[in-house]
Order: sequence, then structure tokens, then C-alpha cells
Amino acid sequence: MKRKNYSPHTLRNYLNRLKHFLVWLSVPLETARPGDVKYYIDFLLEKRLSAQSINGHLFVIRSFYDYLRDEEGLVLDNPVIRGMALRVASPLPRHLRDNDVVTLFASITKSRDMAMFMLMLRCGLRVEEVANLTLGAIDYRRHQIMVRDGKGGKDRVVYISNDAADALAAYLRIRPETNEQKIFLVEKGTYKGRPISIRGIQKRIEYYSKKSGIPASCHQLRHTMATQLLNADIALATIQALLGHTKIKTTMRYCKLSNLKAQRDYFKAVSVVMEKCEVNVTMALEC
Repeated sequence: MKRKNYSPHTLRNYLNRLKHFLVWLSVPLETARPGDVKYYIDFLLEKRLSAQSINGHLFVIRSFYDYLRDEEGLVLDNPVIRGMALRVASPLPRHLRDNDVVTLFASITKSRDMAMFMLMLRCGLRVEEVANLTLGAIDYRRHQIMVRDGKGGKDRVVYISNDAADALAAYLRIRPETNEQKIFLVEKGTYKGRPISIRGIQKRIEYYSKKSGIPASCHQLRHTMATQLLNADIALATIQALLGHTKIKTTMRYCKLSNLKAQRDYFKAVSVVMEKCEVNVTMALEC
């Protein structure tokens, strides 16, 4: 995994899932069979894990057995076989309606929080990208942000709107003087002055969601940005680049949400069809 440049967070997650399986497994590792894995799936289902989470566990277990065979030279069969993965629903990305965005942001009182969530809404940053954002990544002159080591270890450039830039500048004016390069800091308590964690940011959106009555999450702000841009007729490939999607297929999911664009395209096409029909009807009447 280190050779593939996985993040420390992913490493911990994979090792934790593997640990759970090995603690549960009642037979020697090398003697595990598909039947054992099926019982483990039942065990995870009883714990009310989602299908997507369970498939994540299966991926880790399968990868570990591949490692034992390919890297350690052990002669064994992989107990995670084809067809074991659970069927996963494909819900559309959930975004906020324009009036919900207004209500949610009207409830935000802290300059730091306003800046964090504006970067998600206008720049499409992921929550971990906001948590890791540094002072040197902001280029006000070019109105852009360099996102380094994003998902998959990829860098990308995003652009910052005037309102997001103003919100960030307002926070930086009151940000305590410190040698810490990460922009967003804890403001009180034991960890005051240290970088705010991913979970800390998520707790803030949960607080404002409850306060405003608008169900919202950090990732929904990113979805909202993509949907709004698509409704504004921006090219799909541009949205892909801004969001840092590896595959255009991922970005295309937003097409199903872009009701305004679909509506405009529909009525434009229908008007053309109707004009042709009117011409044909007129010609028929004249005949």
C-alpha cells in the first residue's frame, strides 16, 4: 500500500478492517474458506453495516490474501471469491436547493466556519482538503488554490470565487498569529491553536445543520457546487477537473441532478419539433 502511495488514513482504515476479520476468524488464516467469509458477511450484517461497508471489508481481506500469495509466497486459496460482494444501491448525489443554501449559511456565525464551508460550496473542496489547506496554497492574485495531495494523492488547481475569497480573508484577519501553516485552527479548549481535524469540521456542519433545520453535510456542499455549475451550462470535463474526479463517469452522475439544464434542453428541443410540425401541418392544409 505504501508503494501505491496510499494515505496514512487509508492505511489505518485497511489495517483496522483486517484486524476485525482476524480476531473474528476461528480457524487458522491459511485454512479459511469461502464459507468462513460468508459467515463473516452474516456477522457484519447483524452489526447493521451497510452493503458498501461490507464490500470494503471484503476488498481488504481479498487484497491481504493476494499479498500473502504474491509477496510472501504462501500457497493458499483466496477465500473471497467472485460473486460474494453485496449489491449496492446507487443513490444520486444529494445536493442542497438554493433556498436551503441561503438558510444554512445564514446560521453560520463564526468567520472560520463560514470560510471553511464557502470553500466547499464554491471551490468543491473535500473536507480533508479543507482540513489540510495551507497558507501557501492560496494565490489571491490569480484567484486560485493549489490542492495538494488530494484524494488518490493527486494535486489539482481550483478557482476561488469572490465571496469565498472574502470569507477566507475575513477569517485570516482574525486568525491568531502562529507558525502553524494549516489555515483552519481550533479556537478553544485543550487543542486551541492546533489544526482543526476532519471530524472537528464535520461536527461544525452538524451543528449548523441542526441550528438551521437544513439536513446538510460537508460532501453535500461539494455536490451542490457541481450541480450548480452544471445548471450554469459549464462543460462536464471542466467540472471533472475542478472536483478532481479520475473518471468522467463519476462526474456524469450529476447530470441526473441537473434538472434546470434538462428542463432548458427539453423545451429548446420541443420548440424545434413543434415548429417543424406547424410547418408540416400548414403545408398539408394548403394542399
